[in-house]
Amino acid sequence: MALTIDTHHHLLPDFFFEATNEIENPVGGLKPQAWSPEISLSFMDEAKIDIAILSISTPGIQLLDRQKGRDLARRCNELSASLISKYPARFGAFAAIPMGSHIDDAREEVIYALDVLKMDGVVLFTNSNGIYLGDPTLRPLFAELQKRKAVVYVHPNASPDLIAHSLGITDNLIDFPADTTRAVAELHYRGTFAATPDVKYIFSHGGGTIPYLAGRLAIVDEMKIMGDSSVTGTAAEAFRKLYWDTALAYSDPVLYTLLHVAGLNNILFGTDFPYLRRDMAVNCRNKIEHSKALLDLDTELVLGENALELFPRFKNIYNGS
Repeated sequence: MALTIDTHHHLLPDFFFEATNEIENPVGGLKPQAWSPEISLSFMDEAKIDIAILSISTPGIQLLDRQKGRDLARRCNELSASLISKYPARFGAFAAIPMGSHIDDAREEVIYALDVLKMDGVVLFTNSNGIYLGDPTLRPLFAELQKRKAVVYVHPNASPDLIAHSLGITDNLIDFPADTTRAVAELHYRGTFAATPDVKYIFSHGGGTIPYLAGRLAIVDEMKIMGDSSVTGTAAEAFRKLYWDTALAYSDPVLYTLLHVAGLNNILFGTDFPYLRRDMAVNCRNKIEHSKALLDLDTELVLGENALELFPRFKNIYNGS
């Protein structure tokens, strides 16, 4: 039986949530369920998930106080490293990165988390304080990630557009997928993907609205409206190099489109636990296993084998090496 790997699984220690969210008005509009390592493991056992790759959730670490941001990232990463040490066959983790106004803080935490703590990758957010990932000011950070051939998991954040927050619609309904789409397009057209060919990018929630808009981006490329495809390649080529998780994106219409845009080998299983209600998070595995979109295809690739290529240390653990 192949391994099942949940690549979209949040750790939410109280100290992180209290430092980054208003208790009664959390970012995105949804207060998560209680979290602890034991709760994660219990859920994983119920859902028949072997491994969870842990990451912090919205809004990431974009605190105005520089030192508090650095300290919070370090505390999150040392907690994650301790969980990997305690449960090496069950947990991996993406490192939290302080994304305030000092890019050197982000670079230093990448170096510490990947080189010293030996974490499995980093989590970045579509925008931090209104600065999107394709912004040229972030190139030193991406140079460090390229140097390490890192796995970079990208999670959506709330839009910096004030109008988006005045419509009476929670961010997690429409704006999170839209912000993922903005980030993917900007990373492509501003050349960050091309400058980091060895970085393995994972985008949350099936890539937001990218699968649906892929044909539109192809038209933009053919009309040469944006970017220089001799440098960046086409959007269609970029999409086949990226990875996309199934968290909240496990319905057949999404999977049909994602298979066409990304290909079977680039789709990863994700649950969004503990934000997604537990019974629904357990059932999303069943949805993948019985998907008509994946009928006659190897669902084990989506459930774990694709992710295993990104996190090869688990091959050694489960092979008894």
